[in-house]
Amino acid sequence: MTRLVGLPPVIGPDTRLLVLGSFPGVASLRAQQYYGHPQNQFWKILSALWEADLAGLAYEDRLDAVRARGLGIWDVYGACEREGSLDTAIRHAELNDFEWVLRECPKLQAIAHNGGESFRHAKHTQALGLPVHRLPSTSPANASWSFERKLQAWREVFAASGLLA
Repeated sequence: MTRLVGLPPVIGPDTRLLVLGSFPGVASLRAQQYYGHPQNQFWKILSALWEADLAGLAYEDRLDAVRARGLGIWDVYGACEREGSLDTAIRHAELNDFEWVLRECPKLQAIAHNGGESFRHAKHTQALGLPVHRLPSTSPANASWSFERKLQAWREVFAASGLLA
């Protein structure tokens, strides 16, 4: 199996909420973009929360909008072995350095795990002493949750972190 390396964090000094996925899927790695699979609902959810067409923006402009609103994006794994895109296929994963995020993001108030695989590592993020939330995965593999139900769960966490207008 090939060793895969994840994407760099999207953070800034004003990051207040950090959303952690598990590890980028094949489409995201190929595009070198977070949530690059066209069926992933991440950008659609952010667009609905912020009443802005993020999905219609160029990727770098999306990242600028995310940083400007105090949101950070990263993954729990920095590298792993995996065939395909499913979290269940992840092997020999290396966790990212969450202590580093605290140093880089002095305004960080909370961490939200995007999906169950990410949340499996909540003990590591809880050790940072911040509130930790479990969000329903935006992945197309999470078909048991409707878009509206996902959106409501995300809205609650974003509201608690002061990331809604």
